[in-house]
Order: sequence, then structure tokens, then C-alpha cells
Amino acid sequence: MKRWNASSVALLVAVGIISIGASAQKDPGPRPGPAGAGGPYPTLNANELNFFNQAILRFQEVNSVSGTIEDGNGLGPTFNGNSCAMCHTQPAIGGAAPGLISPQNPVPNPQVALATLDGATNYVPSFITANGPVREARFIRNPDGSPDGGVHGLYTIAGRTDAPGCTLAQPNFPQQLAANNVIFRIPTPLFGLGLVENTPDATLRANLNATQAARFQLGIGGTFNTNGNDGTITRFGWKAQNKSLLLFAGEAYNVEQGVSTELFPNERSAVPGCVFNQTPEDSSNMTNGNSSSPNFNTTVGTVSEMLADFENFAAFMRLSAPAVPAPPTPSTQNGANLFSKIGCALCHSPSLTTGASVFTGMGGETYQPYSDFALHHMGPGLADGITQGAAGPDQFRTAPLWGIGQRLFFLHDGRTSDLLQAIKEHGSSDRWSSGDYDHEGDHDHRSSQRNSEADAVIRNFKLLSPSQVQDLLNFLRSL
Repeated sequence: MKRWNASSVALLVAVGIISIGASAQKDPGPRPGPAGAGGPYPTLNANELNFFNQAILRFQEVNSVSGTIEDGNGLGPTFNGNSCAMCHTQPAIGGAAPGLISPQNPVPNPQVALATLDGATNYVPSFITANGPVREARFIRNPDGSPDGGVHGLYTIAGRTDAPGCTLAQPNFPQQLAANNVIFRIPTPLFGLGLVENTPDATLRANLNATQAARFQLGIGGTFNTNGNDGTITRFGWKAQNKSLLLFAGEAYNVEQGVSTELFPNERSAVPGCVFNQTPEDSSNMTNGNSSSPNFNTTVGTVSEMLADFENFAAFMRLSAPAVPAPPTPSTQNGANLFSKIGCALCHSPSLTTGASVFTGMGGETYQPYSDFALHHMGPGLADGITQGAAGPDQFRTAPLWGIGQRLFFLHDGRTSDLLQAIKEHGSSDRWSSGDYDHEGDHDHRSSQRNSEADAVIRNFKLLSPSQVQDLLNFLRSL
């Protein structure tokens, strides 16, 4: 791979191939048109398709405390949302964080109205806005200074008409924000994750090993987060902290909605006066609870009808199809070439192949996630101070880029809706202004802190001409 240097860049500038200070490049924004996502994997047989269709309905179920207001039950005592689909809707059910009001996306962040739904008496934290992303909040440290890292629910069920007597207070977010003790995470898209789950560890390790020499040349490391018991690769979540989709779904149900399950049977924040249901609140069904089924209230039912909610959520993710990219254009094809040339593809691997699968047509399939699912040090600009498994305070799983063309927010905390800014934030020296190309790479005031593994790639990115940058942005928005 070619290494860019000051002398070669000076020559390119002299002959006019690179134009410093040329017109600024622009993120074209979320790709318009059909979502091209949210449906079942196209080769599923009739039984598998029926399973998917029932599972996606469960994914959209809205929870109340005991099922007396909204159909689902188990909400709280603390929560961030009342439905999986509330947080995963962009550009379709199962997608990424909603928000960013526009003619194309007229629905505001649903977490705002959730604060007082059904009589709840919550205040809306300052970091939850109508035009911002759905977020969860984590505290970095406990009051005694020891590591925390856990999710602290935005809201409680206090005041709700279905939670009489509960007086549980919200966390003191203003105090924690003032102490710089809060970090945020936004929901990740779920499309196509069955392919990721069914990719063998050996395939992931071989993919990482294949780029070792090229990554070394650019100062890029890479390691996998692993399960502490069997040593296998974990791959779901911002820090690849979850091993399977079942674990991913069960933990999210417990943390984000407060629902106890057979996988996470202990209620969170189970203070006196705020516990209204038996444990677990979500479990396998002894009788068919689907009132529209001819087998209602019997011990007979489909797989979906007899499984718990969180198992249906996992099935929806497992059987969903990846987002469909836009047809290529000369600009996006050039952008794809540049994406590889400057080193982006060394972490955002364009393709992987699944192993054998019990689901029709999903075995031995090559797919395009644009991720190696490995952990990388991302430097002080992106560090969140949280450790999860083997992932340290500044380490994150390479975010898969498939479907990024229609996402509204970027990076783990949703700090920007500008794809160009998200790229810049990958570098330790990320405070360069739009259109300000520091071609020599020697004058950034934060040069002494350059310890993101993406630093060399970002320097390469800065060397692209304005039209090349636009082509790369157009390529990413085509995914």
C-alpha cells in the first residue's frame, strides 16, 4: 500500500492534482427512497418465513408495567424505552436510532414523550432532545471512584397509573453530567445479524490475519473480545461484548425496558413499592397466549407463540436480511476504490462468509458487513472510559457500515449526524475544520496525542482531493 509523504504531496499540489482550500465537501445525507431493509432473508422456507413474520410483531410490542395499559408487560422499574421498535426504526423496523426531524423523517425522538406517558412524572434529561438520537446513559465511575460502566435508566415508572405507590427517583443526571461521569450509546442496526452470528471464529481470525502486514504499516492493531468461559469471539454491541443474538436480546430487554427474563431473571432497581410482577416477567409460554390463534389457551402453538419475547427478538434479528445498497455509479465506484486505497477497508472488511446454517440459504453465504468485528483503540477523542470484557476504555468494535447510507446518527454516542465529521472523529487529531486539509500532517496542535489506530488512515483521507472526498462520501451513502 502506498505511503503518502510531504514531498509527494507538495508535488501533487504544485501540479494542481490536490487543491488546498478548494470547495468544502458535504455529506449528501441519508439516502432517499425505499428503505431496502427490515424484511426477511430472501431464501427462507415457508416455516422460517412464518417464524420471522411472527417474531417481528413481537419485536414491535409495546410494554406497560403489568399489561393493563399497553399489551406487553414488565416495564420498569427503570427503563429507556417501552418497545424494541421504539429504538430501532431508522430506516425500517430493526434499524438504527430515530430522530433528526426532517421532511423525510418527521417523527421526533420518542424518548421525549415517553417521559410522561401514562402519567409518569419523569423529567427529560438534557441530552435527550426531539431532534437528537435515542440514547442510553452509562456512568463511568461509582460514587466511591470504582469503575461503574453500567446503564442507568433514563426514566422510572413512578407516577404511572399502572404503578401506584412507586416513588423511585430518576438518576441525578445534571449532577453526573457536571462531574463528567456520563457517556452515551445509541442503538445499533440489527439487519442481517444472523449472518454475523453464523460466521465461524476461524473465518474472523483468518480475515484479521490476512491484513496483518498492511495494518502494521499503518499502525493498526486489532484484537477480538472473547467470552471469558470458552474463549470464543463475542461480536455484538459497540464493544463486541455479547456472544450471541439471544444474549444480546435478553440483555437489552432487561436493561432498556426493565423486563426480567429467563436469561436475566433478576429485576433491576427492584425497590419496595415498584415491583408488580412475578419473576421472570418474560418466559417460555406453557399455553398459547396468541388470542388470534386457533390454538389459543392450549399447549399447542407455533415456535414463535410458545417462545419468550426475547427469543422472538433474537429470531427476528437472526432471520432478517441485510440492508440493500444502492446501484453503483461512477462516483460510488471510485469512492469504493479510495475506501480501500487509503486503508479504511483494513478494519471495515468488505466481505465475510458464513458457516453451515440450519436456516435455508444462509450457509456458506458471502455478505458485505464492512467490519472485521475486532476491537481497535480509537484514541482520546472517542474513548468513553468504559471497559466491557476485553474491550478497554478507548476500544470499540469496528462498526459495520452496511446500511450506513440511511442512518441519521454516527459514532457510539450519536454525537454527529454528519458523516464527514464522523470520519474525522476517527483520528486522535480530529479538530480540523471542514475544508482545511493539513496535507503535511505536522502542524496539528494535538499531534502529541495521536494514538488512535485510525490516525494514519485519517492522514491519508486528508490527502484526498475535494472530488475524491465527495466520491468516498457518496460511496458510503450508497451502502
